[in-house]
Amino acid sequence: MVRRGSRRLVGGLRVRLVVTFVLVALVSAVTATALAYRDARTAVLQRTQNTTVNDVRERVAAVAAGFDLPPDQRSLSRFAAKVSEGLGARIVVARHQDLSAVSDAYADTEGRITAELRAAVRSGDGARFQRVQWRGDPYLVVGTPVSYADGDRRTSGLEVFVITDLRAERDDTAALLDSVRTGTVPVVVLAALLALLAAGTVLRPVRKLGRATRELAAGDLGSRVAVRGHDELADLARTFNETADALQASDAELRAQEAKARRFVADVSHELRTPLAAMTMVATVLEEDADQLPPDVAHAARTVGAETARLSRLVEDLMEISRFDAGAARLNAAPTDLADTVRASLALRGWTDRVTVELREDVRAVVDRRRVDVIVANLVGNALRHGAPPVTVTLAAPGGDRVTLEVADHGPGLPPEARERVFDRFYKADAARTRTTAVETDGPGEREGFGQAGEGFGQAGFGQAGEGFGQAGFGQGSGLGMAIAGENARLHGGTIEVGRGPAGGGAVFTLALPLRRPEEEGEDA
Repeated sequence: MVRRGSRRLVGGLRVRLVVTFVLVALVSAVTATALAYRDARTAVLQRTQNTTVNDVRERVAAVAAGFDLPPDQRSLSRFAAKVSEGLGARIVVARHQDLSAVSDAYADTEGRITAELRAAVRSGDGARFQRVQWRGDPYLVVGTPVSYADGDRRTSGLEVFVITDLRAERDDTAALLDSVRTGTVPVVVLAALLALLAAGTVLRPVRKLGRATRELAAGDLGSRVAVRGHDELADLARTFNETADALQASDAELRAQEAKARRFVADVSHELRTPLAAMTMVATVLEEDADQLPPDVAHAARTVGAETARLSRLVEDLMEISRFDAGAARLNAAPTDLADTVRASLALRGWTDRVTVELREDVRAVVDRRRVDVIVANLVGNALRHGAPPVTVTLAAPGGDRVTLEVADHGPGLPPEARERVFDRFYKADAARTRTTAVETDGPGEREGFGQAGEGFGQAGFGQAGEGFGQAGFGQGSGLGMAIAGENARLHGGTIEVGRGPAGGGAVFTLALPLRRPEEEGEDA
């Protein structure tokens, strides 16, 4: 099956290369034909127009020198006939006020002399011409007013129109177009032959490189390609060999690191989660009885509970990060109303009255609701902890295939170096944005800046989501919250970008997710 796929690939490249050559040759030939036809047609028509206009001027001036005004119908007809005698097979129309005479009594001139040309000639600004189509044939109509010869160039009211047949010129340019079009066929055939020759030369090393690549992908790290020549394909083969060498050299090291990482995850899970669960239960009991203890002991009990919860979240965050690193994180995607998800996330943590929301109500997408909740908790909690009110959450669908969630605050903002590293693990930008009292009010899922979602270890005020899904990553968090939010966005095929507010103050975090509608969801989730 692999070989058949390879042949189909190479065959497809050959076909595309031949088609490209043929299209280039065809476009070039058509372009050259069009330009040649345009230039030839313009030259022929320009020459005919100039010759006709000059002939009309000279002939009308010669005949009008001995013509008396005002004319009668008979003299006007003689004038038109004399002008026509010197212009060959052209039709002459002479007009003076209400009188009109035609050199050819059987010619139909009304459809060929337009009102626009008559108005231009009547203005007395000299000879005018116009090309017209009449009954499917082209004609050139030249009109000129006759002026008095007394020096002031006043128009006499006599107008002369000459109709010239352009069918001969049309046939000449059409014959030229046919001859050029006929020459296009051998050009296209020659281009196809050259493309076939080039395809054989180019695709042979490509086939070899493709075979070596498949062997390398199948695990044969010793696969190499013979390098011949000094062209781009030889450079590509040389680069492939160098890449394979580097991959083979680092394979053992990568395998050792992978084994260490797996052991690390197992050790953390076994050594930390079990004692932390016990510590959390003890801390919970102490906190419940804190009101009955002396003040110093009560404060110590609450501190122990808070630090135990923080350590629990750190362990859960590390476990979640390790899942991303190992590629074990999976989406539990389902059709979800994003506006309801955002509202539920804010209400669970008691943030509804502290955050301004602008949510588009008709946005439904196939996402993992728990992971979106993690993202919202981290972004909003980060804004409340480090920013300044008002904090605004905006859900919008600016395009047909994307949905955006924007969290903005009005605090000191983030410097450029912090914006570049805000999603790094264990990075904290508290030096740039410090608001230690931003999250102090106890509420559902929130206590001393440690708001958590879900059903983890059961601490009072420290709800943990199963398998690390509920970490908020703010306050005195682990420093992994924003990293986990970014990984969750990438797992959905989205991104999180950070910038400054429109007025230069505050930070704006923008989550962009692909808007996969429920009817579009297949087996990908």
